[in-house]
Amino acid sequence: MGAARLYVAVAAGGFRRYATYRAATAAGVFTNTVFGVILVYTYLALWDERPHLGGYDQGQAVTYVWLGQALLAGLAIQGGGFENELMERIRTGDVAIDLYRPADLQLWWLASDLGRSLFQLLGRGVVPFVFGALFFPVALPDDPLIWLAFGVAVVLGAVVSFGIRYLVALSAFWLLDGKGMLQLLMITGVFCSGMTLPLNVFPGVLGDIVRALPWSALLQLPADVLMGKADPLGAYVFAAAWAVVLLAGGRVLQSAATRRVVVQGG
Repeated sequence: MGAARLYVAVAAGGFRRYATYRAATAAGVFTNTVFGVILVYTYLALWDERPHLGGYDQGQAVTYVWLGQALLAGLAIQGGGFENELMERIRTGDVAIDLYRPADLQLWWLASDLGRSLFQLLGRGVVPFVFGALFFPVALPDDPLIWLAFGVAVVLGAVVSFGIRYLVALSAFWLLDGKGMLQLLMITGVFCSGMTLPLNVFPGVLGDIVRALPWSALLQLPADVLMGKADPLGAYVFAAAWAVVLLAGGRVLQSAATRRVVVQGG
């Protein structure tokens, strides 16, 4: 119970920390809304030419756009979460302090990132999504159970996102500069999650591959659960399996990395 209270407190601290950046949050809301409008008109033009592309009608395609803008920051699809700070702490050696804490390194950062994710979903994701629902034709369910199923898929997606970014952050133990890994994280996140286009649009083998990768749990699966295109149980199994694999991989890499930590020759 004491450990659980610790990680709840860490998550709450992560929420409060991001809540202090009000100007950045307002700017993010504006940016997500503007990009959402641009993407919506692009999608409408595309779906005019190719009706039911990827199995979506126009309303579902528009809904997909606004879901992407709502989840972009919350699930750190392009990065921008804890990984930058952790990589800097590894570079400077401050990670040695983290390792001396009476808390697990991975769980500490997971709790902190879930707090950040919750704030970003509420503070930066809700307004663009509501704007899109008010001013554009969207396809949203009336059944509250579907919304609940969608919420569970988003939570699992947040854990998968953390697992991916934790592995990227740990690469700083071996790399002198992590900027390349962060750029790779951004590119793969945008392409493989479906932010560019729904993964259902991708043809043949390429489509099969990207839909099987963990990034699809960040946007494609939650969107399909909300719009009735995916069985929630199957989506949960997929996301949970990737979460376990990624967290276990992070645990193994963390163990290998922390055996070689050197701070001022100690």
